[in-house]
Amino acid sequence: MKFAVEEINANPDLLPNITLGIKLFDNCGAMRRAVEGTFWMLSGGSKSIPNYQWQEKTHLAGIIGDSGSTRSILMAQILGLYRYPQVSFFSTSPILSNRNQFPSFFRTIPSDEFQSRGLAQLVTHFGWSWIGLLATDNDYGQFGIQVIKQELLISGACVAFVENILSEHPNKNAPQIVKTIRESTARVIVVVSAAFHFMSVLEELLKQNVSGKLWVASESWSTSAVLSNKRFQQILVGTIGFAMHSGKILGFSEYLTSFHPSKYPDGDFAKFIWEEIFLCKRFVNINNGTTQCTGGETLESSLTIADFRLPFNVYTCVYTFAWALKSLLQCKPGAGPFHHGECAKISSFRPWQLLHYVKNINFQADDKTQIFFNDKGDPPAIYDIVNWQLGATGNLEQIIVGIYNSSAPSGTTLILDSTSIKWNTGDLQVPYSKCSPSCPSGFQKVTIPGKPSCCYECAHCPQGKISNQTDAVECQQCSWDMWPNQEQGRCLPRAPEFLSYKDPMGVSLAAIALFSSTIPVYILMVFFCHRTTPIVRANNWSLSCLLLLCLSFCFLCALAFIGYPQPVMCLLRQVAFGMVFALCISCVLAKTITVAIAFKATKPGSMLQKWSGIKVSYSAMGICVLIQLCICVLWLSHSPPFPEYDTQTLSRVIIVTCNEGLSGVFFWIMLGYLGLLAAISFIFAFLVRHLPDSFNEAKFITFSMLAFLSVWVSFVPAYLSAHGKNTVAMEVFAILCSSWAVVICIFVPKCFIILFRPNMNSREHLMKRDKEQK
Repeated sequence: MKFAVEEINANPDLLPNITLGIKLFDNCGAMRRAVEGTFWMLSGGSKSIPNYQWQEKTHLAGIIGDSGSTRSILMAQILGLYRYPQVSFFSTSPILSNRNQFPSFFRTIPSDEFQSRGLAQLVTHFGWSWIGLLATDNDYGQFGIQVIKQELLISGACVAFVENILSEHPNKNAPQIVKTIRESTARVIVVVSAAFHFMSVLEELLKQNVSGKLWVASESWSTSAVLSNKRFQQILVGTIGFAMHSGKILGFSEYLTSFHPSKYPDGDFAKFIWEEIFLCKRFVNINNGTTQCTGGETLESSLTIADFRLPFNVYTCVYTFAWALKSLLQCKPGAGPFHHGECAKISSFRPWQLLHYVKNINFQADDKTQIFFNDKGDPPAIYDIVNWQLGATGNLEQIIVGIYNSSAPSGTTLILDSTSIKWNTGDLQVPYSKCSPSCPSGFQKVTIPGKPSCCYECAHCPQGKISNQTDAVECQQCSWDMWPNQEQGRCLPRAPEFLSYKDPMGVSLAAIALFSSTIPVYILMVFFCHRTTPIVRANNWSLSCLLLLCLSFCFLCALAFIGYPQPVMCLLRQVAFGMVFALCISCVLAKTITVAIAFKATKPGSMLQKWSGIKVSYSAMGICVLIQLCICVLWLSHSPPFPEYDTQTLSRVIIVTCNEGLSGVFFWIMLGYLGLLAAISFIFAFLVRHLPDSFNEAKFITFSMLAFLSVWVSFVPAYLSAHGKNTVAMEVFAILCSSWAVVICIFVPKCFIILFRPNMNSREHLMKRDKEQK
């Protein structure tokens, strides 16, 4: 304080022609003395008289202090009545932030509320979720631990235990505390306590040989010199915590080392400081270990200036009043902050007038720290984050490894240099403190009844879901076009599946269909070249040609089922299949009817002679095809097929298929009608298979329809049990097989005779065969 006042008075630019002075009052740590001192300062004289001020030349600007929160609360209640500015350098109680109770109180040290929230943020930053809490039973410890507990629970962490250091108890409850620490699985313990209270717990830890815990320190003991000695090295090494921000005070080190009582002949305070530092007394010889002060002692050899944390706060308090007075001094009449733009006079200002300027101070300290107060009288909460590491002397040293600044932009309030932190394990790996081991990707956490949420079991994600992070609370469903990998740790794209021309099975079926479609054309050419021979003329030449063309189209319609299911193809492929096959089976039925009528009509007096013409066959065929056409028209008008993405049947692929509409009812009606036509043809052919006619086709038609029906009856269960492209492949296979059944059973025997047994394709052989049959 003395250094700051002298520095301000020596600065002609800050308060020109104004001299600051200080009056000191020692309350000796007593509540009564704090109240007495407050009235003494307000009275301005040697007597403490409430509501009375002694007339003196000096003018009281404000009060700096107290260091303790409890005493500051008493002082602030009195000073707030008079609106005297009060700035404390070490009072951290959050109660003092209440502006209704303490309207004129300010401080240059942050409130404990900021520290508690910062400690909770520090814990969650390192991923510790299973935490022990230890605090003294006073306001400082209890308020701090409650805020930390609340913040930890909000962040998802859990509290393993909460223990209190009983400050009035002889052993401070240390044995019970150490027992809890030893039995707990929590490896990280947050301690909100003063150093002299926490020391009892450390002594008990040494006694019971408990180590391996990582301590998170509040600012009240994070830089304690008493706890930094070698005795507690094994327990406290690796400790990390908050400490008051160590600001820079230019020239203060030199000022301290040059300090000597001879420079202050009229100052008893300087002599008192000298005696306290060197443990000596002036002009006397005492036999209790105290020596006589010689004046030759040097501060440079006896005092190590390494920590300006508390002095910086005091220094800032003095400059707060200096900058407030400067703002008051620079006020321009007519533009002032008071009634009608008035300004306060430096020689006669009122306390509430200076209070206005203290509220609005904003200046920069030597270390570029911006100093200002919020609406609660609190400064920016800036803390150094210190790590306890072994020094060269074997003692523990507090190394600054980061900074916490509550006024920094979101996401940058906590800045740490992780590479400079040394943990109690002796390496750079962050210690582990969880109730349960982390769940890897592909698993989710399942809480254990009766235990905190941080104690859980790991369970595999359900089928179709994934978790791509550790400790997932819930597994996520993959999107419709994705599927989980085998480990269920990520979603993979689902490939579309359909019977493609790039697929080996699709290419094979397409090649077979194209090749097969040429066979009926080739047979038709053979028939055309031998159209005058008995075997061609005896089997209804026109119906045979029509049937061969239909069979060629039957093979080709299989190509409509191969390739990506476009909307137009979905509409036409089943209709084309149904109509072509209906025409094909109708031709076979017409040929069967023709054979039966032709034989019956040759008998004398038969009534079927007038029905033996070609028109009857074509009429029957037209009626059969017309019925199928009506089924297809109803299908397309009421529930037409459409492309559909099936994401449920198979997990790894998206089946692109044609939805037949109305659950495929019309498809099965159409297929059933084809089966009905084939069954009728089979029955007619079976009944006339022994008719004594040359080149009778009935036997061949019987076998062809039997094979046709066998293929499609086998198709039904295979179709219903298949999935994806195999369903389409089954239908293509059935189309090809049933078409080949008709070709082989009806036309291959005739072609064999025409091409390889021409002697059987003659009138003489025909007459000879007729006689043998008779």
